[in-house]
Amino acid sequence: MKKSHHRQTQTAIKRLFPKTWAAKNWAAIGISGFLALGVNQLHAGSGPSDTIYLESNSTAGNVIFTYTFDFTSAPTLKSMTPAGGIGVFDPSFALGPFDSDQNLIENSSGSMLFAVNSGSNSIAVFRIQSDGNLSPVPGSPFPSGGSDPVSVGLKGEPLVVVNKDQDPAQAGTTAGAVQPNYTTFNVTPDGRLVPVPDSTVSVAYGSSPSQALVAAQGNTVFGADFLGGLLQSFSLDPSGALDQNLPQTLPESVFNGLTGGHLPLGMRTHPSLPILYVDITPVSKVAVYTYNPKGHLKFVRAVPDAGAAPCWVVVNHAGTYLYVTNTGDDSVEVYSLADPLNPIEVQHFTMDSTNGGAVFSTVIDHTDKWLYVSSEQSSAAAAVSANAFHALKVAADGTLSEPFAPTNLPVTSTPAVRVQGITVF
Repeated sequence: MKKSHHRQTQTAIKRLFPKTWAAKNWAAIGISGFLALGVNQLHAGSGPSDTIYLESNSTAGNVIFTYTFDFTSAPTLKSMTPAGGIGVFDPSFALGPFDSDQNLIENSSGSMLFAVNSGSNSIAVFRIQSDGNLSPVPGSPFPSGGSDPVSVGLKGEPLVVVNKDQDPAQAGTTAGAVQPNYTTFNVTPDGRLVPVPDSTVSVAYGSSPSQALVAAQGNTVFGADFLGGLLQSFSLDPSGALDQNLPQTLPESVFNGLTGGHLPLGMRTHPSLPILYVDITPVSKVAVYTYNPKGHLKFVRAVPDAGAAPCWVVVNHAGTYLYVTNTGDDSVEVYSLADPLNPIEVQHFTMDSTNGGAVFSTVIDHTDKWLYVSSEQSSAAAAVSANAFHALKVAADGTLSEPFAPTNLPVTSTPAVRVQGITVF
């Protein structure tokens, strides 16, 4: 980074976040030093292997796949655990409306796993054993507080759930009776989900909310109503209930001279700064916002994505690189966050496409050295082996390579499935 640009970046961030600047004395350590200090790792140290969890999303019975990966050979299937419900299948294979992120997540201590049963309107909760295997907590699965749960986010005890209300198999019974919503539950020490009174916020019919993103900073929750073209933001109050802010549209300036709907999808926040990154799928851009302690958003800019149809996004724990999965051309875009308000593309990485899948959700391990990307069957003509995941090695400069072939998931073609959801511990 040029010195003048470096000073401009420091000045801009100091103006946006003056209290944090004073507390951290960024002027003394510089932006690169701050980002090194701001590492927010979920785990202490690096273990000899990663445990990777994926969800079958099968209408014949939802299953959690557990894989182990020792970084020297392809991941190995360890176990298959029923989730106590069923998934959702969209025979149209439409891109966007039936997609979602954070279908399963673990808590920060790695003791519990939460997974959606989209087709049976429930959330499964598991204890994670010391060997990585799963055991259901008493009472699991629990009602999701709506129809077609697709995403979960966790902030201490409160669990945020997004109910999309878009399952084709349930349309005849829920249309006009249940709206898409965001709702919260308190998680008891033994893993039970207890609804928070008056915590449900309904959104417009057909708006297709896709993600329950709990911000890294403060008590804020973000969501993208994909077909509604809106960004949602909420404050979590002390009881765990959601206080909704006024929904926000995407700026018209992002779409000047372009054809494509105002359809936001994947979102992530910076681990150390109040910054939100949003994929705008139809126009292949990533929008950058800042947010205040109440979750109010301020648009900064949108940067181009060389790939097609960016869907999901993650930021590494150090806050130095941003990774965007491009479903349209089966690629991952790598951005440097040397200036976190102005991501700069450093690599357009094309995936190993031998399995014929389209990439979707992605997670990064606690060492920031491995990125795991799920792929799924994206058309009726694609083989069932399209349901798979990729293990990508992250170099010191943030760039990616794929040392192993994609790992095919043990699902069958009858009934057809689109595997969704991936997390790592």
